[in-house]
Amino acid sequence: MQKKLIQGIVAAGFPLLLLAGCGGDNSASAGQGRKGPGPEAMGPAREVRLARAEEGRLARTVAVSGTLAADEQAELGIKVAGRIQQVLVDIGDPVRRGQPVARIIPTDLELRVQQARTALEQARARLGIPAGGPDRMVDPQETSVVKQAVANLKQATLTRDRMARLLEEKLIPQSDFDAAEANRSVAEARYQESIEEVNSRQGLLAQRRSELALAERQLADSVVTAPFDGRISQRLVSAGDYVPVGGAVAVLVRIHPLRLQLAVPEREAAGVKVGLPVQLSVDGDPGTYTGRVARISPAISEENRTLLVEAEVPNTDGRLKPGSFAKAEIVIEAAESAVLVPASSVVTFAGIEKVIGVEGGKAVEKRVRTGRRSGDRVEILDGIAAGDPVVLEPGNLVTGQPVKVLSS
Repeated sequence: MQKKLIQGIVAAGFPLLLLAGCGGDNSASAGQGRKGPGPEAMGPAREVRLARAEEGRLARTVAVSGTLAADEQAELGIKVAGRIQQVLVDIGDPVRRGQPVARIIPTDLELRVQQARTALEQARARLGIPAGGPDRMVDPQETSVVKQAVANLKQATLTRDRMARLLEEKLIPQSDFDAAEANRSVAEARYQESIEEVNSRQGLLAQRRSELALAERQLADSVVTAPFDGRISQRLVSAGDYVPVGGAVAVLVRIHPLRLQLAVPEREAAGVKVGLPVQLSVDGDPGTYTGRVARISPAISEENRTLLVEAEVPNTDGRLKPGSFAKAEIVIEAAESAVLVPASSVVTFAGIEKVIGVEGGKAVEKRVRTGRRSGDRVEILDGIAAGDPVVLEPGNLVTGQPVKVLSS
């Protein structure tokens, strides 16, 4: 009887012991959950590439923006009125100084040249200059009109002298001597008149020369030529158009060098000097170009408190276009020692700048303070030292996240 009672108690208590054992296992699992997830809970290691902070040299620069402008621009106008015969260039064509750009029909101008040349030959003939011979100043004593006047004067003088001797001998009356004296005076006046006539013909000859030169100049001006090397930016006329005096036929721009017009803030104006190097880039062009400060305005603009600065930018290959917007840096001081990292390694969040390092296979955030920028490099003033590794393009990496470093 007693033995059966003990067996019943044991049978009744065995399920309780099982339940108690199960309850103990649940408590252990709960305790492990309160310790937090292990490294495997953060997912697989993220692959990253590293770069090391380097000690380099970085110049102090002033970042500005501006507009590229042609060094020279001219509307090519025509000096004589006429109808366009031919346009020899089009938009974008390169031209050299003196190269023809357009010409008008020259028929009327050629006739004027012929008319002026004929008038000049007539004036030369009146002075006894052979046709086709060189132009020269003519001695009045060598002209026929003066020679004739000289001969008449000489004859009148001899006659007067002879009459004077006869009058002394009382062989002729006084009236004959007076007539001879009057004839000599008339001959002398005609001699002076011949000198004046020759001088007048000399003046007329000079006038005819000027008229011919003007007609030839007008004929030459019927062809519009380029005043400097450049490219055609606009074509304004076509063959058959009538163009008045001064009418524009094309627009020419000089594209080498270009002028980069910059507005430098007043606080930086004192450091800008003629000759300082300027580095610039333009939208849509991956290249970087270099120029130099060439001109500085003597006054600061009261409207925006900036100083107008012009830099000359070489453009021998014509890649840069006048009118383009440019971002530029004026190098104020020579390069100084600095700790530099790639710009892609710096992350900014809520105004805080940081880089991501790697320690023990995990990401580590390091707060930094940046300084100047030069291309794809950033100066680090505080936070890391030269030689420290930083993650390139860290994205959303956080401290403690497993990383796998890829070889460069």
